[in-house]
Amino acid sequence: DRWYMYYTADDGVDDHHRLYVLESDRDDPAGPYHFKARLAPPNHANDFAIDAGVLQHNGRLYLAYSGINQYQHNGLNIAPLANPYTLSGDAVAIDAAGGCPEVREGPEFLNRNGRTWMTYSTCDTGKPDYQIWMMSLPDTADPLVPGNWTQHQGAVFSRADDHGVFGPGHHALFKSPDGSEDWIVYHAKTTSTSTYGNRTTRAQKFGWKADGSPDFGRPLAIGATQDLPSGDPGAGNYWINDDGRSDGPGTVTYSGTWNSGTGCATQCFWSDDHWSDRADASATFTFDGTRIALLSVRDVGNGYADLSVDGGPEQRVDFYGAIRTGETVQYLSPRLPSGHHTLRVRVTGQHNAQSTASFVSVDRAEVYTG
Repeated sequence: DRWYMYYTADDGVDDHHRLYVLESDRDDPAGPYHFKARLAPPNHANDFAIDAGVLQHNGRLYLAYSGINQYQHNGLNIAPLANPYTLSGDAVAIDAAGGCPEVREGPEFLNRNGRTWMTYSTCDTGKPDYQIWMMSLPDTADPLVPGNWTQHQGAVFSRADDHGVFGPGHHALFKSPDGSEDWIVYHAKTTSTSTYGNRTTRAQKFGWKADGSPDFGRPLAIGATQDLPSGDPGAGNYWINDDGRSDGPGTVTYSGTWNSGTGCATQCFWSDDHWSDRADASATFTFDGTRIALLSVRDVGNGYADLSVDGGPEQRVDFYGAIRTGETVQYLSPRLPSGHHTLRVRVTGQHNAQSTASFVSVDRAEVYTG
C-alpha cells in the first residue's frame, strides 16, 4: 500500500554520500512522501554509498548499491532487506568486470527467461568510455553468493562515435504504457572530451536475444527518428487552449465562477489557465476526434473534479499534487467513435485530506483524430 523512493545525499563532501529512503503517505507514487530511514549495511555503516537498486528475487528483497569494497571505491554491493526500508544483514561485494578499474555503479535489474539480469555502469562518468556492462543470476540461485553471478563478457551498451554518442550510461529500465515494449533511459554526451558537463537524457527501445539476454543495441544519435513507446498517445493532432483558442475544430466554454490569468508562465500552455473552487462550476470542451487528453496544473491546494464524456457517467479525478507541476496529464479519455464529442469538467468543491483547498485548473486539451 506504499511507494518507496531511494535517494543519495551528502553534506557537501563527496565521501559523505549515504543512502536513504522515503515512504509515501498513501498509495500514490506522486506522494506526498515522508522520511523513512537511512540504509547502512552493518559492515559498511559509515562508508560511501550511492545508487540504490532494489532486487525482488524469490519472494525476498535485496538492496544493490555502489560503494566501498575490496574491488573499487565505487564497487557493486548487495545486502538483504527485511522490508523496503530495513536492512537485515551485511553487504557482500561483487567483483564485476567493466573494461576499466575505477567505477561500478547504477545497478538495475531485469527478470526474464529464468534469469535476473543486473546491468550497471562502469568507468568514470566524465569519460567518453562510460558504458553499461551486465551480469546474470539463475532464478534459483542466492544473490548473496558472489559466485552465483555470471559475468557477461564486454559492454552491452557503449559509445557510438559514428552517431556522435559518448559515455552512455547510468540508466533505468521501463515498460511502455501498454506493457508490450522494454525501454532504456540513460544519459550520454555529444563530445569525446572528458567532462561532467554536456550530458543529456535519452531513451530508446531495446529487445531480447535468442539466448534470453537483453539486446540493448547501439545508442541512437540525437534527433534520430523513433516511434513513441507503445500506448503513449503523444501530442494530439490539435490543441484547445483554456481561453478557447484552438488550432483545430474545438473550443471550450465555462459556466459558474472561474478565475483566469497569465501568472503560471512556463508551467502553462500559452502561459495562461483557468481555475475554480466553486462547486458545480464547469468547463466543457467540444471537439472532433477519437480521444481527448486534459492537461493542467497539479498543486497542494487542488481538489476533485468530476469528468464526463458526451454526457455519460462522471469519473472523479484528483487534481492535488504534493509538488506543484504544470501541464500535467489529468485525464485521458477512452477511444471514441470518430466524430463530434464533448468533455465536461465539473468542480466538486471537495478535496482529499492532504490538500488545503478545492481548486481545479484547466489549461488545455489535446485532441487525437486517428
